[in-house]
Amino acid sequence: MAEIDKALQELDTGKVRPVLVLVGTETLLVERAIAAAKKATVGSQGIAGFNEDLFQGDQTDGRTVVNAARTMPMMADRRFVLVRRVDAMRGDSHAVLADYLKDPAPEACVVLVAAKLDGNGKLSRAAKKAGARFDAKPLKLPAVRQLAVREAQAKGHPLPSDAAHALVDAIGEDLSALEDALERLSLYVGPGQRIDVAAVEATVSRVRVDTVWQLVDAISLRDARKATAAAASLLAAREPPLRILALVSRQLRVVARMRGALASGMTGRDATSAAGAPPFKAAALTEAARRFRLEDLERAFAALAASDLLLKGSKEPDDVVLQRLVLDLCI
Repeated sequence: MAEIDKALQELDTGKVRPVLVLVGTETLLVERAIAAAKKATVGSQGIAGFNEDLFQGDQTDGRTVVNAARTMPMMADRRFVLVRRVDAMRGDSHAVLADYLKDPAPEACVVLVAAKLDGNGKLSRAAKKAGARFDAKPLKLPAVRQLAVREAQAKGHPLPSDAAHALVDAIGEDLSALEDALERLSLYVGPGQRIDVAAVEATVSRVRVDTVWQLVDAISLRDARKATAAAASLLAAREPPLRILALVSRQLRVVARMRGALASGMTGRDATSAAGAPPFKAAALTEAARRFRLEDLERAFAALAASDLLLKGSKEPDDVVLQRLVLDLCI
């Protein structure tokens, strides 16, 4: 199997596979691949809708999909058949689609979409063998930054490294939020203009990342007063507790990766790069990795997971849940 980027690159060059199996939860990339496949397959050919079929996996079966794929296109070269929620199909549907993959209709492009697909199942194995499976896994922070730079360039804007870091620090790993932010930045700076850190800070609603680090540092020192003050500062800035929780969790994952990098013999910028952080964080990250023992990180992640559940499902005030978590982490 390959990453979904490969499918997008192929479609950009006009290459249309008879079957694409898109698996994963990175919705933005999946939807782009679907749109690109549809455009490359039917475009403006024929009568609108006559050469397109859309199915939901929980409402159809494999034979219906195959029959649609083997129907000859009308006044066009190909048909476009899209099946969402393939993982919800029942009976022998996956086996039927696996057989279709062995001899697909050249006049059709069949796109099968699933959030998850059993790697040992018939359909997944057939898709891998045919080279038709493309995974859309959540991107890690360095990949999100690279994507931000490419997307900005596609819009005609240079995006330097420090601005890319600031942008991803502000929005996290949500690619839909990234797309929206870049659209607003493009309008803000004007056609062909450089997107710098000042533009990011002026247009993107941003958690104060330095305050998040103050919170993490205070937790590592077991300084409850400073930690609760940092949390209160973030809450006063109207940052949602769930977002604060996610950012603290992300920063602690960086610390954990830094511990691993240092343990493997890396130092300085090399270790910081392996941890997924910018070079200027090398000294601070090295110190944080020294302060956080492995058992500290394990306890912190367990507490973060429990608080995440409370924030999403309990009736307790969100700020109370967050502040109690901070105090617990400082014990």
